Amino acid sequence: MLTQLFSIKISFGDSAEDWQLGFQDPATPIMEGIINLHHDFMFFLCAISVFVSWILGRTLWHYHWSKNKYPSSMVHGTTIEMIWTITPSITLLAIAVPSFALLYSMDEIIAPAITIKTVGHQWYWSYEYSDYTNDEDDTIMFESYMIPEEDLTLGQLRLLEVDNPMVIPVNTHVRLIITAADVLHSWAVPSLGIKCDAVPGRLNQSSIFVKREGIFYGQCSEICGVNHGFMPIVVEAVSLPNYISWVANKLSE
Repeated sequence: MLTQLFSIKISFGDSAEDWQLGFQDPATPIMEGIINLHHDFMFFLCAISVFVSWILGRTLWHYHWSKNKYPSSMVHGTTIEMIWTITPSITLLAIAVPSFALLYSMDEIIAPAITIKTVGHQWYWSYEYSDYTNDEDDTIMFESYMIPEEDLTLGQLRLLEVDNPMVIPVNTHVRLIITAADVLHSWAVPSLGIKCDAVPGRLNQSSIFVKREGIFYGQCSEICGVNHGFMPIVVEAVSLPNYISWVANKLSE
C-alpha cells in the first residue's frame, strides 16, 4: 500500500474531456494568469449577482400592489443615484487593472530562442523551423495532418491526433509566426493560453513559454470550410536534450 501511495503520478488534463466545463490544466504562465483572472472575476460576478437578485426580490415583495395600494410620488433620489453610479465605476476599475496587465503580458515578446512559422491550409497545418539548416541549407519543414479514426491506436484521441506534432523544448521562449495560405484560420491551444488568427497575407506573432513536458491539443478556431473540424493542433513539449535529438533527426532526413 505504501509503495502504491508513493508511485502515484500527477495526471494533467491537456485535452478536452467529455462534459468538461472548466479550463484545461495550464502549462504556461499566460494560461495560469488567464485562469486566475477568471476566478477573480467570478468572485465579483457572483457577489454582484447575489446582491442584485436580493434587491430585485425585496423590491418585488415590498412594493407589490397588494401591499402598496397608493403608489409613491418620489421620482428622484440624489444619494442613491450617486451610489449606483460610483460603486460600479470602482468595480470596473478594480477589474480593468489586472485585465490590462494580463493583456500587455500576452503581447510581450521576450528574446525568443526559437522561431517557428505556422501556416494554416485547407485543411491542415504546416510548420517551419527556420533557425536550423543542414549542409544543403535545407530547413526543417513538415505538414501536420489529422490521423483518420480508422488508423488510431488504443489511447489516442479521436479528431485530435496528428501524424507530425509541433515539437518544442520546455522552459524556452518560443516565438510563433502565424499566417494562412488560403482562408482565415486560427491557431489555438487552450493549455498554452494561445489563440492567434492565421490571416492570408499577414504575419501574426505570438510567444509561448511551456513550463512542463507534455502533449497539448488544440484545434482550428476559425470556421474555414467544410473540413474545419478536422485540422487539429498537437504541441509536444520535451526536454532540451530530447529536442536537440529531434532537430538532429529532422535535419538528417
